[in-house]
Amino acid sequence: MRPASDRQRGDADALFDKMIRQAEAASGGTAAGDEAFLEEYRFLVRQVARVDSASALGWMGIVGDIRGRMTNRFRVRRLIAENPAILDEPIERPIVVTGMPRTATTLAHKILAWPEENRAPLMWELQATDRADVDEKVRRGRIKVATRSANFGHVFSPVLPQIHAMEPLSPEECVFALPHGRNWLVCFRMPGYRDWLSTHDFQPDYEYYKQVLQVLQYGTQRRRWVLKSPYHLEHLDVLLKVFPDAKIMWTHRDPNTVIGSWCSLMETGVALCNRTYDPHVIGKDWLEMLAQMVNAGRDMRTKLPRDRVVDVSYHQLTANPHEELPGIFKRLEMDWTARDEGNLETVLARPGMKRGHEYSLGHYGLDPDKVDAAFGDYARMVNSMR
Repeated sequence: MRPASDRQRGDADALFDKMIRQAEAASGGTAAGDEAFLEEYRFLVRQVARVDSASALGWMGIVGDIRGRMTNRFRVRRLIAENPAILDEPIERPIVVTGMPRTATTLAHKILAWPEENRAPLMWELQATDRADVDEKVRRGRIKVATRSANFGHVFSPVLPQIHAMEPLSPEECVFALPHGRNWLVCFRMPGYRDWLSTHDFQPDYEYYKQVLQVLQYGTQRRRWVLKSPYHLEHLDVLLKVFPDAKIMWTHRDPNTVIGSWCSLMETGVALCNRTYDPHVIGKDWLEMLAQMVNAGRDMRTKLPRDRVVDVSYHQLTANPHEELPGIFKRLEMDWTARDEGNLETVLARPGMKRGHEYSLGHYGLDPDKVDAAFGDYARMVNSMR
């Protein structure tokens, strides 16, 4: 794959033009009228092409991801053009699970999405959004594609299922549909893109994500959406403009533990997508970015009504989920039932719920003093919740 990937990286613009044509053909939609979005993605492809350490596997993977997202966006736009009533679908009182990664957000997401009156977007739905009445054969084909994509990552990184399992028929993170974010920095170090994110207007991204949810909801029973992403932390202001009655569930955990665990997960992706890498750079970059996310979230938190955010201690939730969750449900205006209790047992038994991988702060050039300095008094706040 190396010669082909080198040729593509050498002329990223020509490749991107080809990707547009492929996405139009696959979606039945058109790129016309979406020029601003396309120029942003062209910039992203150019940034990836500049990563000297990128492996052929990493390059082909991210190109496929970007092309898939463009295909999905063109499809969503086509569906809305064909059915303008989709935009009248209300997305009411969504629950947004956020918090630094590795803070039990996955556990919370799966539990909160289980009640019959709730609904979470599934992995395959975020990758191949369509109306509920889509042909069953088409639906099965899209699930098959999503399954193949998940299996691809699991085969090349056997530890991934234990760290973060990818399940096409399970609730997944909003990053699969949001056009931009730090998720693009998971596998590649792109300083130019990281700087660009600091000035990017995320409101169009969240408005598009709302359209994705409206397409999925159109023609079906309206239920309460349960959404999840750690990256929502630094965009709570924009999120609440687009979803003004959203309820935020923020999970908290000691930053020293989070940073070590997250860097371990990041190294898994970096090693897969790059020929060479420096674990110390992974530590430096993600310490800065996670601290920025938390600080942005805490700043926005001071501007919100107290009952808008439900704070959850990772330690309390994971140590005593049967005792903690009924209270969390109540604060989210939900009833805890025997059905939810049974689902909790099922979720806790899944492999991804037990964190068995090993990691060390020192391996990433970090120590507790550096982490404490980056997060300020946040660690003390978290420990006071235990």
